[in-house]
Amino acid sequence: MTWLYWALLSALFAGLTAVLAKAGVQNIDSNLATAIRTVVILVFAWSIVLARPMGSLSAISARNWIFLVLSGLATGASWLCYFRALQLGEVSRVAPVDKLSIVVAMALAMLFLNEQLTWRHWLGGGLIVSGTIVLTRT
Repeated sequence: MTWLYWALLSALFAGLTAVLAKAGVQNIDSNLATAIRTVVILVFAWSIVLARPMGSLSAISARNWIFLVLSGLATGASWLCYFRALQLGEVSRVAPVDKLSIVVAMALAMLFLNEQLTWRHWLGGGLIVSGTIVLTRT
């Protein structure tokens, strides 16, 4: 399967996540909701890892550990903010703002990973920003 297939599935599940999270965060603390979701993800991810052959944990370099831990911290912060935003706002307005992460990721990839951005990236990023502005205006 190609990367596009997996990316489309990711988009499908992310969209489903937003709607289910909005329903689940009603009448409870958003941080508690995030913690519950995190435990479910933890059990789910480790179940998949343990069900398949994997490499040794000792083979993971210190650099890999550092970046994976930092990525996990960034994910946790994102989820906490996302659940609070869903608690306070409409999914149809919160989700587009959350997807500005696409533009942030492209910019960071250009700056820190030396990825080359083409005119298509710039155009697409501009459309994402424009679309977000249109969708979040009252």
